[in-house]
Amino acid sequence: MQRSAGLYGSLIVYPPKGVREPFPYDGEFNLLLSDWWHASSHQQELSLSTKPFRWIGEPQTLLINGRGQFNCSLAALHSRPVQRQCKFRGNEQCAPQLLQVLPNKTYRLRVASTTALASLNLAIGHHKMEVVEADGNYVQPFYVNDLDIYSGESYSVLFKTDQDPSKNYWISVSVRGREPNTPQALTIINYKTTSASKLPASPPPVAPLWNDYNHSKSFTYQIRARMLPDYPNPPTTHHRRITLLNTQNYINGYTKWAINNISLSLPSTPYLGAIKHQLNGAYNHQSPPENYPEFYDVMQPPVNPNSTYGSGMYVFEFNTTVDVILQNANALAKNTSEIHPWHLHGHDFWVLGYGDGKFNPGKDEKKLNLKNPPLRNTAVIFPHGWTALRFVADNPGVWAFHCHIEPHLHMGMGVIFAEGVNRIKELNIPHEALTCGMTGRMFMNNNGHH
Repeated sequence: MQRSAGLYGSLIVYPPKGVREPFPYDGEFNLLLSDWWHASSHQQELSLSTKPFRWIGEPQTLLINGRGQFNCSLAALHSRPVQRQCKFRGNEQCAPQLLQVLPNKTYRLRVASTTALASLNLAIGHHKMEVVEADGNYVQPFYVNDLDIYSGESYSVLFKTDQDPSKNYWISVSVRGREPNTPQALTIINYKTTSASKLPASPPPVAPLWNDYNHSKSFTYQIRARMLPDYPNPPTTHHRRITLLNTQNYINGYTKWAINNISLSLPSTPYLGAIKHQLNGAYNHQSPPENYPEFYDVMQPPVNPNSTYGSGMYVFEFNTTVDVILQNANALAKNTSEIHPWHLHGHDFWVLGYGDGKFNPGKDEKKLNLKNPPLRNTAVIFPHGWTALRFVADNPGVWAFHCHIEPHLHMGMGVIFAEGVNRIKELNIPHEALTCGMTGRMFMNNNGHH
């Protein structure tokens, strides 16, 4: 729950000196999107861990670069019902950071989402955006009026300042995939030829309906790799495939999420330390299931909603190619299935395809894209749908693969991948990374201190 507590940021990685990016631009801005609750992360954790379950509710505010408003709106005149107008001098801590631009230029907007819960939609009033990069990898450019961004994702878009330079324009960020009970986040593109205090005359862009998943899919499905000479093509076949069924369940009356009917419960001893120092009792050594029962109906609530805790790992041979099918299912309530952005540590993966309903290997394999799949580190599964990923297990270590929505991970929606396990003993792991659980006690006994 660290993002709910305010621990987040973005890293901008530039190309090496002398290497040009495949698109020119005159300036750049960074937008870090997040959500904010009045309740502390500790209070939220307690609510999520109670019996009966107490949902934490929607965030009170959406933030752009850590700034946002509550109980007032920058666009109060256009809001229905009418809200109180936010009045800023510009030096307040919560005052929005304006994006100041010159006319007839091209700007790069780097957008990253570190939300704890919210899926978002971003739009710039009267300006089209050209999507050029996703999760640090170039994509075939395409134009959009708005874009959906899920927690853990990042994009770069280009926009041209080709509008009336005597006006300013809204940037709006709205909730997607959930009932939009949180007001839009707003900031302004300020043409330097006009006053920064001049509010845009037109209303902020309105997002598509929160549950218009066809709109979301049409954006996501357009993302294809830009096949530059150094782009790594995916291996043509896989050595191993695991299918991960995403369900909502009960464990002793507590509401949890589970993968293949196991709800992830992380052990107190770090996996890396347990493997390096051969501490066999630190976690469950039984490998989790690699599939789910063939008869399971992903469109209905589970017939048996009960699950169990687990801390086992999927162990992959070093340098093997692994396919992962993320299969979304119905939650405990009827006709309910949520969006989940899944994020893999330590790797990028190729997104080979998406589909509705239940993944059918014989039929759906033929639809997978091996020609120009995008290389990502976060991929969404849509309600009652599936997403197919491929990665190479070439990074020795133990890696989390999980839903990037904080409450969902807290409630068990994740798995653990391990690869090149025999090489972990050779890794120089700082003791500071292992000072808890059995490894922490081991270092304290050996050295007399942590």
